[in-house]
Amino acid sequence: MTNRTSLTILQMNDSHAYFNLHQEMFWNGGQAVYRPVGGYARIAAIAKAIRAENQGSVLFCDCGDTLHGTYPALKTQGQAMVPVLNSLGIDAMTAHWEFAYGPSIFKQLTAKLDFPVLAINVFDQATKKHLFSPYSVKEIGGLRIGLVGIASNIIDKTMPPSYSEGLEFTLGREELPPIIDVLRTQEKVDLVILISHLGFPQDMQLLSEVEGIDICLSGHTHNRLTQPVIQGKTLVIQSGCHGSFLGRLDLELEGKRIVDYRHHLIEVVANIDPDPTVDDLIRLALAPYQEELSTVVGETATALNRGAMLETTMDNFLLQALLESTGAQLGFSNGWRYGAPIVPGKVTLNDLYNIIPMNPPVSTVELRGEELVLMLEENLERTFACNPYEQMGGYAKRCMGLNLYIKVENPKGQRIQELFVRGEQVRPDRVYTAAFVTMQGVPAKFGTNRLNLEINAVEAMQRYLAKNSPVEAGLRGTIVVV
Repeated sequence: MTNRTSLTILQMNDSHAYFNLHQEMFWNGGQAVYRPVGGYARIAAIAKAIRAENQGSVLFCDCGDTLHGTYPALKTQGQAMVPVLNSLGIDAMTAHWEFAYGPSIFKQLTAKLDFPVLAINVFDQATKKHLFSPYSVKEIGGLRIGLVGIASNIIDKTMPPSYSEGLEFTLGREELPPIIDVLRTQEKVDLVILISHLGFPQDMQLLSEVEGIDICLSGHTHNRLTQPVIQGKTLVIQSGCHGSFLGRLDLELEGKRIVDYRHHLIEVVANIDPDPTVDDLIRLALAPYQEELSTVVGETATALNRGAMLETTMDNFLLQALLESTGAQLGFSNGWRYGAPIVPGKVTLNDLYNIIPMNPPVSTVELRGEELVLMLEENLERTFACNPYEQMGGYAKRCMGLNLYIKVENPKGQRIQELFVRGEQVRPDRVYTAAFVTMQGVPAKFGTNRLNLEINAVEAMQRYLAKNSPVEAGLRGTIVVV
């Protein structure tokens, strides 16, 4: 009988630099409930226990969106995260929002990490060479494991130009088969594991077209997969966001064949004793900001979250603040997924930075009705494209001041059934004033008379809280599927 080999894979994805316990949303029947979870010291404790249980046979991979997302991370351009990540024993990662600091700074950060950043699909424009190694090989528990990274491919397509300066991003579809061949024939690996930040729909499409991947660790879309999805011969897992969960996949192999597996989506619950070493590192990282970020700036009567595709209470609060600070008719922001919930009660400055850590200026623009329709149709296509490769990340654009009725299943450019602005049917030739944050709120090709105001997003929310606490930001039925 062939000897069996065991391997345990741990996955973290989209933790967004949430150092400590935070609120997370869970569904309980027909309602949302909230409880504190997460924190890298608890993640470290879980990983340490699993390593003790399976000595020498544990692989820990991170799918990116790790070095960006909270105030301390942004204030230090990711530096505050480095000691914490190095303490976790990660074997490899890929990237997305890490590029927000600019490619050169991100490259400097990676030199301080104790593990490689892998990306098969990121190239220097001038030299056409990979910015990072496309793969690495690890020997764990008697197995040779090929790790391949695919970074988010939307960075040069939908995000600010500074994120991708001097770089080109591909899907990775063309680059992947030759690398798999190298790993199988030259590196003689037993397993090929894809560490991806393309998102679950794109990963599933990619795996339907490319053979030879045993495991896909998927990121970007914040799916909480409670069991692996099988695409062809590939096992796919994804493990939530904010470091609220870890994915655990236990494999049994005979030779190079997976003959059994078990999966557990581990909730990083609050009563886990934090690893003391990592807990100390986190305290040190947060100490310079603790007093400022703990400042109470108001109250909310509504639970604020981003856990829905079309409209959320968290973004309604942000948009209410934008409209009050500008007097505009319409408000827009990007359909960001990250941002830990804020439960009813006191709101701190830290909560506001978690909503929009970049703290961009509030901007205004004038949009004709026909431009408004084109902009919304483009966003709906980027959200719901039938071809997963055409999906460009995030949820639907967050809107206020309008009512939009859509058919999701319709083809590109034909989803809007009705559009009303302030209760009146949109007029193609009419000019509407809009407030927004970041180019993802209103892309540069739309509108005229664009202005960046002398107030930033966090300040606008602070002012709104000061006047309106406790705030109400319930759902308005802004976007309705019909």
